[in-house]
Amino acid sequence: MNAMKKKTVPAMPPAPVVSQRTLAYESFRQQVLNANIRPGQFVSQRELTRLLGLPLGAIREMIPRLEAARLIVTVPKRGLQIAPVDLKLIRNAFQIRAMIEREAVLQFLHSADDEELAKIEAQHQAILERASSTNPDPTLDADAQAVDWGLHDRIVDSVGNEILSEIYRVNSLHVRLIRLDANLVRPMRVLPAMREHLRFISALQARDEKAAVKAMTDHIEHSRARVLEAMLGVREGGTPGKS
Repeated sequence: MNAMKKKTVPAMPPAPVVSQRTLAYESFRQQVLNANIRPGQFVSQRELTRLLGLPLGAIREMIPRLEAARLIVTVPKRGLQIAPVDLKLIRNAFQIRAMIEREAVLQFLHSADDEELAKIEAQHQAILERASSTNPDPTLDADAQAVDWGLHDRIVDSVGNEILSEIYRVNSLHVRLIRLDANLVRPMRVLPAMREHLRFISALQARDEKAAVKAMTDHIEHSRARVLEAMLGVREGGTPGKS
């Protein structure tokens, strides 16, 4: 009896090597998303090693990338400062959002099929129902942010331009820092943001380019206005949303 030939199992391709600098940057990004890094906060390199759980060398390699993205600034005699929030940062960050997303909407409108749009609509309706309820919902804010930013990221990624997506995600960190600084904007934004998204989704489902672009532009402008209202209310000692 002839010996059975052994099947040759193709070798698995090696896993891509992720640099320490990339790991440090992604960890920094996650800390911003988790609100563990605050705008205007001063941090030392050693504090970042403890926070990110990475060696000092990785932190030092990451810092030039963060400086180039204007996520941190070096202040003489004081150290590293997380980007402080001011009116200029708000204007610049939301202007970049509007420029990128207006163009991305046109691509997404033609690439997203009816099934995907129906799924996105259902996610938003579910958040809207939870936000309208009077029962306490400790995970609502995190879930709403995931649905909110998930749609924006998906729209920009539909362009298929990795450079553009990276620029957008860096800018998104600036927007997150702005919203962290305007803490009181969070409870006042879930309902209007979901309603604005649903108007935008409706325009997508109708394949109405003009209405979709307008709905997205209006949403970004309203989002900027809510942040400004919250920040100015805090600085003047008032309560956002009340005169």
